[in-house]
Amino acid sequence: MSILYIAIAILIFGLLIAVHELGHFTAAKACGVKVNEFSVGMGPAIFKKQKGETLYALRCIPFGGYCAMEGEDGDSDDARAFTNQKVWKRLLILAAGSFMNFLTGLVIVLILFANAGGFRAPVIDSFMDGCPYESADGFQAGDRIRSIDGRRVWQYYDVADLLARGGEEHDVVVIRDGRRVKLDDYHLVPVEYEGQANKMYGFYFGTDAPTFANKLRYSWATTMEFVRMVWDALRQLVGGKVSVNDLSGPVGIVDMMAETGEQAESVSDGLYNIFYLGAFIAVNLAVMNMLPIPALDGGRVFLLLITALIEAVTRKKLDPKYEGYIHAAGMILLLGLMAYVMFHDIFRIVTKT
Repeated sequence: MSILYIAIAILIFGLLIAVHELGHFTAAKACGVKVNEFSVGMGPAIFKKQKGETLYALRCIPFGGYCAMEGEDGDSDDARAFTNQKVWKRLLILAAGSFMNFLTGLVIVLILFANAGGFRAPVIDSFMDGCPYESADGFQAGDRIRSIDGRRVWQYYDVADLLARGGEEHDVVVIRDGRRVKLDDYHLVPVEYEGQANKMYGFYFGTDAPTFANKLRYSWATTMEFVRMVWDALRQLVGGKVSVNDLSGPVGIVDMMAETGEQAESVSDGLYNIFYLGAFIAVNLAVMNMLPIPALDGGRVFLLLITALIEAVTRKKLDPKYEGYIHAAGMILLLGLMAYVMFHDIFRIVTKT
């Protein structure tokens, strides 16, 4: 496996973690919260510098990082401590990390699409000969398919994917001549066409010009498609369709990114694929970190809202150390899962070589 692709993959993953912590750091500073340390990486420090009240550190393990705020997991008499701030400020700080990851994914996709020559659109350009769905009461040329069974169509390939998930009756919304048209309980199944080896729906999709507005539109659509992919994967995990052994940690992600680059036909294609996957991972981090699990940002947000509700009802301030205990327990479990996934990733890499 190319050392170049491994190095680039490690760099990208490390930057995504740094960007996440930078989001917390920037929001904390903007809200006047005291930040004791801002660290990129974990483990022993390679570089440290005290600037004002904050220690800035670069550590040797390029996975992870943290923004250590005063009073983050315990009580503090400092008026600028995290726990002494208003609820909205704490919510903003906690959500800022995931927001920065999502924004990073969006920006990466926008950069990758900068030289795009056009975009395949979920717009019906024409129909195959004999297509039964072309009619005044059905689909018409120029229809932009917006949603299927209540799920948004972000890309043209979503059409076949979403139709395949349901039965034969579908609720479809299209944009036709600037207005929404609903096709409720529309019978839609793939059929046979002359000269085609597989059954098809019979739609030919058009393209959108590579204008700046369309580049923004398709960058946003791709990023939102990433969000849906993450949620679908979580549903499969909760539903038992995939197991913990299918998860990948930092080691597995770097290996996957490097392998993606190496399988490309050229270095430029390899770099494109790696950064595209990096954008997906950025969005993945944004979504996963907002899950209501202790030790994650989403868990902190959830407990913050519960605490605020209890304090509003009882008129008493709860001791933040109890929330700290919950997060500490969650962190232990999370670290245990990460260790298991890491060793499984290493075993998978060793056995495939």
